[in-house]
Amino acid sequence: MGGSYRRAIVETVHHFGGLRPEPAAIDGLKAEGRWNNDWEASLELLRRQGQDPLPAFTELVEVFNGFYFGGDPEGDPAQWRGFIGSEPLLVDRSLFDGLSAAGVRWGFVSGAEPPSARFVLEQRLGLATPPLIAMGDAPDKPDPTGLLRLAEQLLQAPLGAGSAPVAYLGDTVADVLTVARAREQRPQQRFISLAVPPPHLQAAAASAQRERYGQQLRAAGADRLLERTDQVLAVLEAWLA
Repeated sequence: MGGSYRRAIVETVHHFGGLRPEPAAIDGLKAEGRWNNDWEASLELLRRQGQDPLPAFTELVEVFNGFYFGGDPEGDPAQWRGFIGSEPLLVDRSLFDGLSAAGVRWGFVSGAEPPSARFVLEQRLGLATPPLIAMGDAPDKPDPTGLLRLAEQLLQAPLGAGSAPVAYLGDTVADVLTVARAREQRPQQRFISLAVPPPHLQAAAASAQRERYGQQLRAAGADRLLERTDQVLAVLEAWLA
């Protein structure tokens, strides 16, 4: 869902400030590991552009959701006309079927609003009520509460030395830091931090930017950098063999 959220950031900042931030500006902000919430990221970009006065947060959220959903977030998704409807999917359902067949339990910790996350996971990917911790269910990443809660839900047992490894895949520094902080809170549990550059850096022309972004993910503590999200099963099978 990152592409449509980034488009909403760009258009929200343009709406209030008249300038569209470059992808590199958003990447730089995300690399700080503090701006997982895209409403707050939009406000911070306006602040750094020198916008004065800044819009009220509630007004910014309304404008952002107008671009992203294009309709009532709590309403009928069939009526949404925003960016969410044209979001390219990075994987398909077969990935999750493969994970399940391999005995890997999976779920999602997302900074997206629950209606957005459910729409993409259930209606577009066709997953039946997947395990999900979304915005409002836990503190924003990099706070590890959501990850720890989901892991225990999937394992159906407390985390610790005798539990199966927990791997988490994300595309921001905040995702990587979430795993690092989970290790601090559950030092006896084995965690694996997997990271992947976001979709806008996948193009061949973005190789230099992709390499810099990958270095930031590694510096934050990623154990393994994937080229694409759909590689996760093969990477896990090789890692845990």
